[in-house]
Formats: sequence, structure tokens, C-alpha cells
Amino acid sequence: MTFDELKEKAHALPLKPGVYIMQDAKNEVIYVGKAKALKNRVSQYFANLSSHTEKTRAMVHSIDHFDVIVADSEFEALILENSLIKRHQPHYNILLKDDKGYPYIRLDVKSEYPRFSLTNKMADDGARYFGPYGSRTETWALLTALRSALRLPSCHKKFPRDIGKERPCLNYHMGLCDGYCRPEMDPQRHREAMEQAVRLLEGQFKEVQAELTAEMEQAAEDLRFEKAAELRDRAKAIELLGKRQKVVAGALADTDVVGFHRGEAKSCFVVLHFVDGDLCAKDWDLMETPMEGADAEAVSALVRQYYGGRSRLPKQILLPCELEDEIPLARLLSEDCGHRVELVTPQRGAKMDLIRLANKNAVEEVERATTKAERQSKTLELLGTMLGLDPPPARIESYDISNQGADDIVASMVVYQDGRPLKRDYRKFKLKDMTSPDDYASMDQVLTRRFQHYMDGDEKFSPLPTVLFIDGGVEHARVAVAVEERFGLSIPVFGMVKDDRHRTRALVTPDGAEIGIQRIPAVFALVGQIQEETHRFAITFHRQQQNKRVKGSQLDKIPGIGEKRRAQLLKTFRSVKNIKAASLDELTHAVGKAAGKAVYDYFHPKT
Repeated sequence: MTFDELKEKAHALPLKPGVYIMQDAKNEVIYVGKAKALKNRVSQYFANLSSHTEKTRAMVHSIDHFDVIVADSEFEALILENSLIKRHQPHYNILLKDDKGYPYIRLDVKSEYPRFSLTNKMADDGARYFGPYGSRTETWALLTALRSALRLPSCHKKFPRDIGKERPCLNYHMGLCDGYCRPEMDPQRHREAMEQAVRLLEGQFKEVQAELTAEMEQAAEDLRFEKAAELRDRAKAIELLGKRQKVVAGALADTDVVGFHRGEAKSCFVVLHFVDGDLCAKDWDLMETPMEGADAEAVSALVRQYYGGRSRLPKQILLPCELEDEIPLARLLSEDCGHRVELVTPQRGAKMDLIRLANKNAVEEVERATTKAERQSKTLELLGTMLGLDPPPARIESYDISNQGADDIVASMVVYQDGRPLKRDYRKFKLKDMTSPDDYASMDQVLTRRFQHYMDGDEKFSPLPTVLFIDGGVEHARVAVAVEERFGLSIPVFGMVKDDRHRTRALVTPDGAEIGIQRIPAVFALVGQIQEETHRFAITFHRQQQNKRVKGSQLDKIPGIGEKRRAQLLKTFRSVKNIKAASLDELTHAVGKAAGKAVYDYFHPKT
């Protein structure tokens, strides 16, 4: 379907709740969304493309056709949307890496040598399930501690198939396993150890510890000291295991706190599990930064995926921002678990402190997982997408003019390579034949000289930039385009626009279209840094030229006038002409009696 046909179809949709399914030319589902009113929501995609985020524009350009499913209510639309997202995993929807949530420990009791494993869902397969627990990482650590405490096998051997085939592995020799692969081991020993493991997972730590303590004391009375020491170590390991079990049982938490941070290259979704006010576990997931959508949209999608379909949920979930679908989402979660789940967006107080803690954890996970190179690469990718550049800009050249009157008009050329300043390629320009300040004529001269150097084979001005940034507005950008046309070049040009406080506000094309950069902090920071660096380099060069001119002035010839007094005179009188016209009293007041008289006598010699 053409864009106009898609737009026409969207306007013909009913004003009813439902789900819309966007598909590309290959009939693959690329986005699934829900709406209170299908006509209003879907029509927005085909209205004003310039108002959309880069992600939405890319998605709209990929749409070949779409379908809708009308629902009876927003709640039914939410359920249907969740189901379709899980089935199709659309490219433009925000997705967790996998079906994360509260994991279970599974025990295959039908096997002669049962083993523990981790799973996301319970199944009617005759196995025993423990949990759910709050974090996959912590649950794996719990299983490792359980195997270590009871000296259960953790290798990949299959029992009884592999019994006696090979010698025991290193775990046996290190005392981490009782060596059930040895032919002399009684299978009953394994069954007893697994029964103990099951009791520990059920929380019977005190009972198991009491039994081990009694066995240890009996072994000591029988003078079996090695056995007694082994039982003592096992009892200590089980004591530590009990503490870990209490921590990872955060799935039974009464409060979960959700945190979210959108980084430059990666973003993080965090859930902190609290039991009776104590932090018991933390679960988190890293993902590629979810394009440019609002945080509320991302959090809503992630919360639905994380908690959807779970039978054990906390009584209260604290959210970092208000969600549009908060009411139907709370109903969905409550029906899934069989009790009321309250969604709360705190604004102040102790609950808000918990949100800050969760967000802080999300920030730390992103910073730990993201390298500087990744941040720079992602920032350039976003900048390139905003500017319509493919590939992203590798070499950025930025220009600024600095002048005070007609004297010492200079310009700076600053280079950023792969998002970082390349200072060896910075260049300075002294403007020639300028009788008055004229930024447009100055920019024309600077860019003409820069491109002429390149055309003449000057290696100091090679290679050409990927994109040009000009400090100024649309007219400055048009001057740059005119210069490029004279040389037969077509390098993209953008003006860097500042606000009333001289801070970077936006980029502007030679056609006058402004590109807002503030909605993406990383891009905003990079463009602002480039503009400030270009301005700093120009100002520094301008001051150097002023100092050279002043040092070569008549003031250096006056006895007793050094650098400090020369600077004071120029600061007070602004020019040598004004110093020459000043009275003796004025000069004395500025630099003192002796120095003032020396200056006056120099400019007013006695005949």
C-alpha cells in the first residue's frame, strides 16, 4: 500500500479500543500497539512525520500494510497486545532479552538420579518446582551453594549411564562432590542427599542442621574425626545457605520497586524486591537504548513483559513514572496472580527514595556495561539518524568567526573524529582584506581557503569532512553551501543555533528547517561540546593576535612600562590613541605618579 492509501485506511478505522498490527513488505510483523480509539491512534502515524521520533519515522517508512483487531475494552486490548508481542517479537517494540521474570527451581523426581535445573514457568510434567525466586543470578548462586553444601554432582555426567566409565573429576578430589560416578557409591546416598536438598529448599534449615549436628557429635564420640569434621563443615555451609535462601526468596516480596535509566548506548530496567521493608533481591536487564520514545512507554512495555503471566506477584509495585495504561495493567496483574496488585507512582517521601535507589542501580548497571567507545558510537549513530546521514558522521568540521571591530578578525576550524576532538587537525585563519566586521564574508573567505588548500593537495587539509557545522544560523549555513558549489562539493551543512543565553539550542539546515537536539541528551551534549570548543579555539587565537599587536606598540618603548602597566593602561583607556590624549592626572591615577609621568612625557616631549 502507498503512504496515502495507508493514511486513508487509518482514517476509516472505528473509534473503538483495539490492537493494530504493522507489517512490512515481507508480511513480517514489525510493531504491535494498543489504542483506546483505533482511528485516532493509528492516524497519528501517517499525519505529520516531522513530529515523530527517529524510531517512529523509520517504522512508518517500513510499513507496507496493517491490520487491526477491535476489542470490547482497553483491558482486553492490553491482554491481546501482550499475547501478540510475545508471539511475534516485533522489531520496533521494546523487548526484554528473553522471557525474564521470577525463575523456578525444577527437580525431575522421576529420574533415578534426579537433578536441579532452572526454568521460567511451571509445567504439569510430574516434576517438583520450588519458588518462584527474585533473580536468576541469585537463584543460580543458590543452586551452586546447595550442591556445594551437600556435595552433590555439578558435572555433565549422566547417571547411571556414566558410573565407572571414567575416574572421578576434580570436584571429587577438591571435596566439592562425593563422587557418585564411582562404582562403589551406593545410590541410596544420592537419594538421601537429594531429600535433604528438598527439605532445605522448603525452608527446613533448623531441622536439617539439628540432624547434622547430632550425627557430628556421634561421629566424634566414635572417634571418627574426619567424618565429624566433614559434617561440621556441611552444617556451616547449610547455615550460610539458609541466609542466601532468605535473600533470593524475593519473589514472595510484598513490594517491588521499578527503576529505569536510558543511557547513550544501553538502557537498563531494574526491579528491587523488598520483604518486610528489607531489600532481599535485585533483578535487572540491559538492552539497546530503546530509540527515542518516552520513558513511560518503555517502562509500561517492560513491566508488562516482566510480570505478565506470573502467578506470584508482590502486593505493591512502585513505578518511576506514571503510565497511561496503569489502571488496566493493574487489573491484568491482579487477575493473573489472584490478589490485588497496586501500582503506585510516588512523588515524595520514603517511597520516592526507593525509586531513586532503583534508578541509581539502573544507572550503575548501564555505566558498568557500556564502554566509552560504545557511548560515542551510539551518539554518532543517533546524530546521523537525526541529520539523515548514512553512515553516521565520522569526521565533523566546525567553524566560528571571532572579531572586535576590523582589527584581528580570525576564524577557527575544529575537527571531531569518531566523536572525539582531533586537535592535530585544528586550523587557525587570519582574515585578509577585511575593512569591517562581516561574518558572512569572513565565513566565505575561510571556507574558500580551506577547500582550496584541499584542492591544491595540501595534506594538512585532508581529508574532507563528513559534515560541516557552522556557528550561526541559516544564513551562515547558506554561505557554506555556496562555497561548496563553487568547488563542486556536496558536504552536508548545518548551522549551530544558540539561545538568548548563548547556549546551544538546535541545528538548522540551509533550507531553514530546525532540528531539535535537546530530546536526546547525548546528542545535545556532543553538539554543545563541539560548539563550545570551536568558540574557545577562535577566542584564544583572537586574544593571541591582540597580545602580539599590543606588544609591538609604542607602549613597549616607554621606560618603566612593563607588561602589567601596559595591560592596566589598555584596560583603562581602551586604546593607544586614548592614552596619548589623556592628561597627566588621568595617567597618574591609572598607573601611579612615576609611570604616569613617564607615559605623559613620552607622548608630550619637551621642545
